[in-house]
Amino acid sequence: MSADPQHVHFLGICGTAMGSVAAAMKDKGFQVTGQDDNVYPPMSTFLESKGVALTHGFSPNDIPDADLIVIGNAMSRGNPAVEAVLNRKLLYLSMPETLRHFVLRGRHNLVVTGTHGKTTTTSILTWIFESAGLEPGYLIGGIPSNLGQGACLRDSKYFIIEGDEYDTAFFDKRSKFVHYLPELVIVNNIEFDHADIYNDLEEIKTSFRRLLNIVPSEGMVLLNGDDPNCLDAAKKCPAPIVEIGFSAHCKNQIRQVEHKPEGSHFELFGETFFIPLSGDFNIRNAAMAVSAAHHYKIPVEKIRSALSSFQGIRRRQEIRGTVNGITIIDDFGHHPTAIRETLLGLRKKFGSARLWALFEPRSNTTRRAIFQDDLPKAFAEADGVFIAQIARLDQLPENERLNPERVVQEISSSGKPAFYEPTADSIIDRLRPLAQSGDIIVVFSNGGFDGIHQKLLDRL
Repeated sequence: MSADPQHVHFLGICGTAMGSVAAAMKDKGFQVTGQDDNVYPPMSTFLESKGVALTHGFSPNDIPDADLIVIGNAMSRGNPAVEAVLNRKLLYLSMPETLRHFVLRGRHNLVVTGTHGKTTTTSILTWIFESAGLEPGYLIGGIPSNLGQGACLRDSKYFIIEGDEYDTAFFDKRSKFVHYLPELVIVNNIEFDHADIYNDLEEIKTSFRRLLNIVPSEGMVLLNGDDPNCLDAAKKCPAPIVEIGFSAHCKNQIRQVEHKPEGSHFELFGETFFIPLSGDFNIRNAAMAVSAAHHYKIPVEKIRSALSSFQGIRRRQEIRGTVNGITIIDDFGHHPTAIRETLLGLRKKFGSARLWALFEPRSNTTRRAIFQDDLPKAFAEADGVFIAQIARLDQLPENERLNPERVVQEISSSGKPAFYEPTADSIIDRLRPLAQSGDIIVVFSNGGFDGIHQKLLDRL
């Protein structure tokens, strides 16, 4: 691209990443406009405060003669604005390509990937760099409490980004993370997910192989040494690799683990660290971030201080409130492994307290029957389980859908109370007489779940 465009127009501007990049480009001096069919706060007010002009809907008449159109991942053929861009022969890029051209070129880019733990690991790593005074740019798929925002695209030598294996755009089916010019890549774990775009685990591994194939020879790959899928995907990686994990063969072996109600202690490369998060999976997330910071020669004392002051991320084991002695926790977990590991972590944190798990099957994978047999096992640490109706039920043929009643039946057969209740309100009606002081209620959903968190606080 020979010259920077002056006017950039975003289709689907109110997505978290799209809105953040749009605001950053406005800050850099571009004229930025955008349109979306979901123009509502907080993103709409944030963009308007930056002087970004927004239009509601995807009318072709609202597309200006911009130098560049950025087309969001949610856009597809048949959308009237997309059709107009193609018919008018306008220059267009995906959001990851836009990031690569205007933000990531020439920087030290640290890309955090994996099926689980990306947001937590990216947040911890960013907080370490921020605390050490390195002022990194960052783009995170969540809001870390320490930072107060999920994106900051300031000019800096370092850029830390959560690398998603989901596809880039309707016109580019490669994973987003292959566009991010990585110098250092973290691979937390690899499992089957995103059943709407991948047929099997091997396809996902291929995507990770493509990423590892573009890490420069002077770069670094930090790999989960406990995960056979990670080890397999990295077999022919041309860049240096450091394996991190609990296994004896890992170069950076996690040792001396100690779980306490206030958090977790562990040892890495002979140094002790504390993080106020629970569970082995969060220890590994922290160990990945510590190893990356250590690679960039951040002093151990600064790493240790940042880790101990990490305040977590919204929607990741986030305590939403306590009412009549009952604690309500919000968690983004929507994959059986994430649910299982979160419940294990909460068990270590809360001990023998009674754990209720409320789950909304909402992701493109958990709505399908793929995890029919895995989901009941994922709730092993819970003392009681509620499962809601599948989101967007009408979009899937019945034979492809998860059967929530069967999941509940299997959990019940083990002697544990389990209920299928289609709505947030019916779940609360059934749960109210059962919940008592000292209980922990954790809500698993990657969406809003009809405001169930606040409804629980209001009605218990």
